[in-house]
Amino acid sequence: MAETENSKDLISVLWSGADILRSKMDANEYKDYLLGIVFYKYLSDSFLIKVYDLIYDEKPDSLKMALDAYKEALEDESAEELKEQIKSDCHYVIEPELTYTQFANAARNNAFNREQLQKAFNNIEQSDPLFADLFTDIDLYSNRLGTGDQKQSDTISNLIKEIDKADLLNSDAEILGNAYEYLIGQFASETGKKAGEFYTPQAVSKILTKIAISGQEDKKGLSVYDPCMGSGSLLLNAKKYAIEPNYIKYYGQELNTSTYNLARMNMFLHGIVPENQMLRNGDTLDGDWPTGEETDFNMVLMNPPYSAKWSAAAGFLQDERFSDYGVLAPKSKADYAFLLHGLYHLKSNGTMAIVLPHGVLFRGAAEGKIREKLLRSGNIYAVIGLPANLFYNTSIPTCIVVLKKHREGRDVLFIDASQKYEKGKKQNAMTDEHIDSVIELYNDRKTVDKEAYLASFEDIEKNDFNLNIPRYVDNFEKEEELDLDELLTSITNTDEEIRKTQAEFLTLLKDLTSTDEEIAASLNNLVEKMEG
Repeated sequence: MAETENSKDLISVLWSGADILRSKMDANEYKDYLLGIVFYKYLSDSFLIKVYDLIYDEKPDSLKMALDAYKEALEDESAEELKEQIKSDCHYVIEPELTYTQFANAARNNAFNREQLQKAFNNIEQSDPLFADLFTDIDLYSNRLGTGDQKQSDTISNLIKEIDKADLLNSDAEILGNAYEYLIGQFASETGKKAGEFYTPQAVSKILTKIAISGQEDKKGLSVYDPCMGSGSLLLNAKKYAIEPNYIKYYGQELNTSTYNLARMNMFLHGIVPENQMLRNGDTLDGDWPTGEETDFNMVLMNPPYSAKWSAAAGFLQDERFSDYGVLAPKSKADYAFLLHGLYHLKSNGTMAIVLPHGVLFRGAAEGKIREKLLRSGNIYAVIGLPANLFYNTSIPTCIVVLKKHREGRDVLFIDASQKYEKGKKQNAMTDEHIDSVIELYNDRKTVDKEAYLASFEDIEKNDFNLNIPRYVDNFEKEEELDLDELLTSITNTDEEIRKTQAEFLTLLKDLTSTDEEIAASLNNLVEKMEG
């Protein structure tokens, strides 16, 4: 089966799983059920395939065959040894009666018991700190699943049967990971405003990643950090452009627990081994992380919440992330706090790309002081203006700020990509062609009329360190000059058309009659007015 076909089949199965829940709750709630149960199937199927491989050193023809082989092996005296081997490979062990294959069989025979599924979730969570509290958001006893025990159980049972059609045995990690990403994107579209918390549109992700990885594609053991990682999609993009993707180390932090769990699942579904994922549930600004051995990274990618509130407590002036700047980002706008946090964790030869609202380019007071210090230090490398209405949670236009830790020179490249989009019903979208043209402008680092401007430090100083893009890139399209003679001729022709139409209308009116005296009088009045 072709990869894309396989991917489409997988997506359509997962989407029909969503249909089972869609009438009962909104996307923000049902995404947890759907993605959580898909993830359990992934853990269970991977487990059975691994067991079969350990026993027979080959891939099973079906999951039923693998389950039967597993049951048989547990009768053997080497069962404990087998379990230990699997536990060290997978970090968890699933008993035969708690495999997804067993649940799907039970569901088809109307014998599914959701207590067993709950037990399966609990067992996984307790098997390794990697999985702690992973299924917390899935309430198998919720009234949203239906009224009463039977209806709730039927909903879960139907979902299990539907998702069982997804063939994970013949799908590699990338196909499954991409189908999962597609679903997350669809949920983002359905959920609207709430989606900004967990999803960065793919086009923006691509630009951020391509910029941050530029020149580092062949680095073995590349480290990527996203302190506001959402569902982890932005982090995982690095895989697509790295020459040694299996050695990438991912560091990410997320405040929202449900979203953090989504990111953990997303990592596994993309085949990222546990040793390479360092993810944390916490508040990025409140306390610095990571502070252990690895504290700076080759790539920092960020799409933080725009103009969020934060405490801006005086104590932060002693915090190493902010202490060099003498002032803190204002309480009502944490944008620069996020930016400085990311920059602090960037390696001296790395690249950081962050999406922020345009206000960071020109607002004064404390933000102006921080911006000036960054510019004097040569930290701001490029500013890219994006089209409006690209994101699910805001229609405002945003920009990408690219930062470097230490570099020669203090010039800044400005790119105006605000017109590079296709209009969509809900959101605008950037095509691959648009993305490629932005990357080309970024890599060329030259002034291009109406598109890009390489500003010297002196240019920026003259502008009082204001980085508002229209000050540097003039994309004003001059209107064509009017030909007055042509305009007069056009007006005369239009007048003539109006006269002709009125005359025809008058003739028709005069032909109209009525036996009703009032109507006849009104018609006469109208004719007199038009003739007058």
